[in-house]
Amino acid sequence: MKNMKNLILTLNAVFFLAFSTFAQIDRSKQPEAGPAPKINIQKPKTFTLTNGLQVMVVENHKLPRVSAVLIMDNPPAPEGADAGISGLTSSLLGTGTQKTSKDDFNEEIDFLGANVNLSAGSARANTLSKYFPRVLELMAEGALQPKFTQEELDINKQRQIEGLKSNEKDVSFNARRVRQALTYGKDHPYGELTTPESLENITLEKIQNYYNKNFVPTNAYLAIIGDVKFEEAKKLVEKHFATWKKSAVTTANLPEVKNEKGLQINFVDMPNAVQSEIAVVNSTNLKKNDPDYFAALVANQILGGGDGRLFLNLREDKGYTYGAYSSLGSNKYVSSFVASAQVRNAVTDSATVAFLEEIKRIRTEKVSEKELEDAKNNYTGSFVLSLEQPATIAGYALDIETENLPKNFYETYLQKLNAVTVEDVQRVANKYFKIDEARIIIAGKGSEISENLEKFTFNGKEIPVKYYNKKGIQVDKPEFNKAVDPTVTAESILNKYIQAIGGKQAVDNVESVLMTATAEIQGQKLDLEIKTTAKGKSLQVVSMGGNAISKQVFDGTTGFAVVQGQKIPFTEEQITDVKADAAPFPELIVKDARVMGIEAVDGKDAYAIALNDKTTAFYDMETGLKVKSVKTVTQGPQTMEVPTGYSNYQEVNGIKFPFTVTQSFGPQSIEFTVNEMKINDGVEESDFVE
Repeated sequence: MKNMKNLILTLNAVFFLAFSTFAQIDRSKQPEAGPAPKINIQKPKTFTLTNGLQVMVVENHKLPRVSAVLIMDNPPAPEGADAGISGLTSSLLGTGTQKTSKDDFNEEIDFLGANVNLSAGSARANTLSKYFPRVLELMAEGALQPKFTQEELDINKQRQIEGLKSNEKDVSFNARRVRQALTYGKDHPYGELTTPESLENITLEKIQNYYNKNFVPTNAYLAIIGDVKFEEAKKLVEKHFATWKKSAVTTANLPEVKNEKGLQINFVDMPNAVQSEIAVVNSTNLKKNDPDYFAALVANQILGGGDGRLFLNLREDKGYTYGAYSSLGSNKYVSSFVASAQVRNAVTDSATVAFLEEIKRIRTEKVSEKELEDAKNNYTGSFVLSLEQPATIAGYALDIETENLPKNFYETYLQKLNAVTVEDVQRVANKYFKIDEARIIIAGKGSEISENLEKFTFNGKEIPVKYYNKKGIQVDKPEFNKAVDPTVTAESILNKYIQAIGGKQAVDNVESVLMTATAEIQGQKLDLEIKTTAKGKSLQVVSMGGNAISKQVFDGTTGFAVVQGQKIPFTEEQITDVKADAAPFPELIVKDARVMGIEAVDGKDAYAIALNDKTTAFYDMETGLKVKSVKTVTQGPQTMEVPTGYSNYQEVNGIKFPFTVTQSFGPQSIEFTVNEMKINDGVEESDFVE
């Protein structure tokens, strides 16, 4: 379990285009760029129903499929004490209609091989053209005649509350929430935080009222594209959507979104973090119809695209992270610029400097012509490829209407992109990458990184650090690295742990332990079996669907792993690592353990002890039980820390074992539930041989 690895498969496609010519070429001059390809985008045919629904139809008969997209272009509105009501309403749409039960509705869609997705602000359908009339009817029924029930509300409300609770310790989840709250303000719709309390506050009546006020045709657009005739589509829309009652759209005065007057660090302490989440962020007012739009696209691609400067610097050059990127949103209300990465705790301050230096460089120095052309080519390629997807045309048609774009916006897309100059890039970088008004939002382990952040300087200035909790509320600086009573030693802590689980005499009588556990990952059941002996032997098997996907065997002296049928002998380093864990109670064989300090684990103080050079364990100060361990793992040039949480202790034959074991690999977390724990039973010597 401690040596499970998260295998990530990355597929990269690289295309090369070679040109040859017999003509004489002056290679002292860079060839001039050719004219931008002429884009001919099919314009939709349109009509408007009396209730205000605007409809666009694009005929495309290449494939026998039809897609329909319905959106409500309503202005954002705060949800206040009912934060989360839009998401909860979305989850209830599709759980039955006034005419059809939930099961019958979904079964018919599946039978037709179609997809219908409903939310509080949209509806989407995709189907074979021969089934389009019925699928559009089902989409309209689900969207316009929903049946909200208390039973479904209770189920979905509880599911979302449990989801929030399960994410309480998720560093990435909390980092994103705090970033939204601080960037836009918690009273702005884009910065509101959904909480268990706000979800509990939502009633069935409130759901119905929210739907009635917001799911209206006044600002609604329906785009249909595919193998369908305009006249047929018009008749179907009139039949199924004409009865949709017109209603005024609810509007609200949005609070002004402001950036800070000076660069600052906003820190969120996550004691369980094994890496830091860094985001340099500021709000922007970039819109798609702005003259700066195309230059801003190019500038962001150069800075933080897939192989942009941030990636090359922080990953390729310095090895701080697996990836560093930036994004620049465009929105007719308000958006943001974000440069972000997940980095090791030890390099948090250094990585932050690297972010700021790269943002500063693109603002103060002109980019190279090669960088400019590469960025343009990236967008040209993706834009041309996107035109092969019929749904893209519908999206473009909706954009033109909802974003107030010129009718020829996409036809002249490449011309405007190619017109961007290095001077344009520098100008928009200064306008939208507001380094002097940015927040550096960091979520991480304060006991390890706060000291260096308190000393942080940039451009010769000290950068202030403000502390926030997971709800985006400013708080006093937490107390990090609490002093340990000098009378407390590693030996006394480990002895207290042994006493807490059952006592020395009980554990000394343990010759072997067999544990089986299960977890769920991406909808698949994962089975785990671990056998250990007091003689330092261990067996670990991970299975999925009854098939072993990995196996590790250690006989006390040497061992091997079997992965996908391939046997791999342990290296000397792996033998040392496995030997440290190959016992029912590794605490009994620890030598030279060191007390590192006191840290909070799940809100309770725990002693941190370095058991060896790679593993630190945490023992609850009150109960003495082990609540967490963190192991340093090296994969190629990258080093990462893998935390394991222990909870739900239960007694087996007089000894307490954790029946819930949670292990994290970067942003992914796996929770194992123990099914069986056997002492001095089910373990044979033959388990540890080839």
